[in-house]
Amino acid sequence: MSTTLQTPKDQLVKHAEQQMQSALVDNDYSVRQKLALTCRILFDGGHDSGLAGQITARAETAGTYYTQRLGLGFDEISGSSLLVVDEDLQVLKGQGMANPANRFHSWLYRARPDVNCIIHTHPLHSATLSMLEVPLAISHMDTCPLFDDCAFLKDWPGIPVGNEEGEIISRAIGDKRAILLAHHGLLIAGGSVEEACVLALLFERAARMQLLAMGAGEIRPIPEALGQEAHDWISTAKRHGAAFNYYARRALRAHGDCLA
Repeated sequence: MSTTLQTPKDQLVKHAEQQMQSALVDNDYSVRQKLALTCRILFDGGHDSGLAGQITARAETAGTYYTQRLGLGFDEISGSSLLVVDEDLQVLKGQGMANPANRFHSWLYRARPDVNCIIHTHPLHSATLSMLEVPLAISHMDTCPLFDDCAFLKDWPGIPVGNEEGEIISRAIGDKRAILLAHHGLLIAGGSVEEACVLALLFERAARMQLLAMGAGEIRPIPEALGQEAHDWISTAKRHGAAFNYYARRALRAHGDCLA
């Protein structure tokens, strides 16, 4: 005999969220391991573009962060190959050099204390959309974690190796968790590595869906209230953690060396 078929939606949502707190198990990966896994997950998700792009996370000491070594592709990153750099990109731990384009990460970490992981990549569909100089359109339930949470920088400032680009990008993203950079690619500013990884995958999927929809007709917007409801429902630490754990399991089947 059912006891919930007449229960209001808001109560069902609250009950489900409470269940997730105990039913969804957190991982015990270190930040290094999460970052290495993210590199492999995003490589498999179509985010590779040669040596372009950076994936970083705050390190233990204030003003420092982990990043990949310039010269290695996302599919080659392991926990042990990551560097620790300061805001001037001076290497504090590890061998090699950071990508000079990491400079804008330093600016964004300073501007956003809530951000603990930054992902900047040039995946095919997001980069293609950026060439059209149109914002990312969120019009499907699955991509609603980005609903009203993705900024747009229409004017390309050139290669992001100067302080000017750091100021421009930090200002353009504001308090949002994502931004599409025209003629460039995507950027995610996540509160955790797990959140940033999942949002980066969703961003590329949203861009691909947008291009397909634009080729078939006119994209219809979803009601703002429902979009926000879906954003808040999916965008929780437990949901992002569960999704990341799934992608990590899948990546480890193909890339068992990344936790070395």
